[in-house]
Amino acid sequence: MEMKLTAVGIEKPEPINFILGQTHFIKSVEDIHEALVGAVPGIKFGLAFCEASGKCLVRESGTDPALVELARRNALAIAAGHSFIVFLGEGFYPINVLNTLKAVPEVCRIFCATANPTQVLIAATEQGRGIIGVVDGSPPRGVEAEPDIAWRKNFLRQIGYKL
Repeated sequence: MEMKLTAVGIEKPEPINFILGQTHFIKSVEDIHEALVGAVPGIKFGLAFCEASGKCLVRESGTDPALVELARRNALAIAAGHSFIVFLGEGFYPINVLNTLKAVPEVCRIFCATANPTQVLIAATEQGRGIIGVVDGSPPRGVEAEPDIAWRKNFLRQIGYKL
């Protein structure tokens, strides 16, 4: 058996957040869609799922056609069985839907939830392709100092995540 490792870059506009995961059933498309619209009223998103058996199609759904297209393009580039990707519209964030998404019975794993530049690490064999991990953002450039701590705490309060 031979295996090839590759890195697939996620293509997206800079401010857009996405969630990459693994699931196990064709019903996932409908259940993830319902979970997202139930978690955040008016949410804008696009979802694509790589079916790993049967017709092996990319299945898709969402509330925003441009985000559905973005999810479709990235799912086709990743092309790993039973993977899914959700792109959230501007102003919508993973923190508001991640626990809801994790509670969907078909969802097995979340690889990342980020707006950072991301590469998906893919293992390809004669059987197919699978996600083995992600490179999310850049490596650390140092350790935070007192001004950095103050900035972090102030920022979290400015955006309403801490009192």
